[in-house]
Formats: sequence, C-alpha cells, structure tokens
Amino acid sequence: MGTPSDAPPVVVGTGELPVFCPNPAMPLWSSHPRVFLDVEKTGTVRCPYCGTEYRLEGGARAGHA
Repeated sequence: MGTPSDAPPVVVGTGELPVFCPNPAMPLWSSHPRVFLDVEKTGTVRCPYCGTEYRLEGGARAGHA
C-alpha cells in the first residue's frame, strides 16, 4: 500500500478536525486500520500506514506547538 510521492496532499480545514486516515474519499480496497493524525502542531502530517499527506488549510494553529 502506498501513496505515490507526486500525489497532492489532502487539504483539510479546521471544521474537518480531527483528521483520520483512511479518509472517506479513499477506496475500500486501500483500507488500513483507522488512525487519528495530529495535523495542528506542524500544519502537515503523513499517515504512518499509507503515506498520504494531510495539510491544514492556513498552516499550524497557534497554541498547538
């Protein structure tokens, strides 16, 4: 399982938090155990299972360092 390195990141807004993978848009065949990802600290995070990159719209949030 893996995500091509040239795949665009999944951009999420603050209304979509908490971020989890696999996300609802992913096909069933590419499923792995659901994992919640902390995108608020750095503004970007990769899923440890499939490598999908998630980016928080507007970047890291203040107070979540």
